[in-house]
Amino acid sequence: MDTLKVRDAKDVEEVVRAAIANEQPLEIIGHGSKRGIGHAMATNAVLDLSALNAVTSYEPNELIITLQAGAPLGDVLSLIDAKNQQFAFEPMNTAPLLGTPVSGTIGGMIAAGLAGPRRIRAGGARDHLLGAHAVSGFGDSFKTGGKVVKNVTGYDLCKLLAGSWGTLSVMTEVTLKVMPKPEAERTLLLSGLDDAAANKAMTAALGSPFDVSGAAHLPKSAFRAKTDGLGDLAGQGEALTVLRLEGITASAAHRAGSLRELLAPFGTATLVEDAASAALWATIRDVLPFAASGALGAWPVWRIVCPPASGAALGTQLARETGGDVIYDWGGGLIWAALPPKGDAHAPAVRMRANAVGGHATLIRAAEDVRRDVDVFHPQAPGITALSERVRASFDPKAVLNRGRLSRGAVA
Repeated sequence: MDTLKVRDAKDVEEVVRAAIANEQPLEIIGHGSKRGIGHAMATNAVLDLSALNAVTSYEPNELIITLQAGAPLGDVLSLIDAKNQQFAFEPMNTAPLLGTPVSGTIGGMIAAGLAGPRRIRAGGARDHLLGAHAVSGFGDSFKTGGKVVKNVTGYDLCKLLAGSWGTLSVMTEVTLKVMPKPEAERTLLLSGLDDAAANKAMTAALGSPFDVSGAAHLPKSAFRAKTDGLGDLAGQGEALTVLRLEGITASAAHRAGSLRELLAPFGTATLVEDAASAALWATIRDVLPFAASGALGAWPVWRIVCPPASGAALGTQLARETGGDVIYDWGGGLIWAALPPKGDAHAPAVRMRANAVGGHATLIRAAEDVRRDVDVFHPQAPGITALSERVRASFDPKAVLNRGRLSRGAVA
């Protein structure tokens, strides 16, 4: 397979135009850290953006950063952290879950659109993407959005690019909002709750006036040992419900006290602060209990998004039916499910449960032969499928960009 390493947006245009002329589809990669998500692509050339790795501009006072798409995510996070800033949507690092050596690039972060625990308060990657430069499947460069937060002129194409998995265009540069890091964080821990009680506790916390920025639950698990980044917090796989408050120190401490009183019917909450709290939420964000290097590393992992009120019942039933393990985030609205190995990765059971509550499920980790036989992304209703295809064709009529990644039997 040919690897075409580009140096600038002009190179990208030329490569895409050559691909159109030769009817030779391209696989688009930065570091390739998420290549294992999606279907095997019908491509025989790789468009490598890793050399487009510059920070074009960073204006900490304006809370804006502009980067080339191949900029390493880890380096960018270090850069903005040095100014005490962050991406508020907490981008997930998929490397531990997928067993890859690198955390990926900014372009990959946007293309995947996988947000972390603060999604419930800060929104997703698409909500923090202000502008982008990209090359369409026509081989033409285009620009969408700009460098101001209130940018409402024309079509907001940025939102389409986030979560498109590289099927609409090749992003070459993006502008993102950054936010100040909170001065303090406090996390309340409740031990021993079953999924239903934990769901009620998270709902009560999120419905309170105390501005909770994270609500997750790790059920009692025979698979989860102390080594999952939780330290001694979860004992030997005991159930753990965690609720995060952030802000200035006095405020976070006061709200934590008030929330502890509110949650008294669910048990006595213990408190972890700052660095210990941050480590706990990184563990949940990156789903470390299901890491490729851990006890469940060979198990397929699903990411199920559903109404939070339905999460506990869905997760409990799925774990009971399959013998699998689940973790809840977003107050029950996001379920990570590691299920015992099976040829179809338990897809019928997962999809039936998700469909029943109006949710959707994505197979994030599975062997290539499983992904060949199972729809990785949730099958859409016929009307939505037709609309999605019209949108895709308006960006990339010859399907030269990441052909076949999103669906089995895709356009050839």
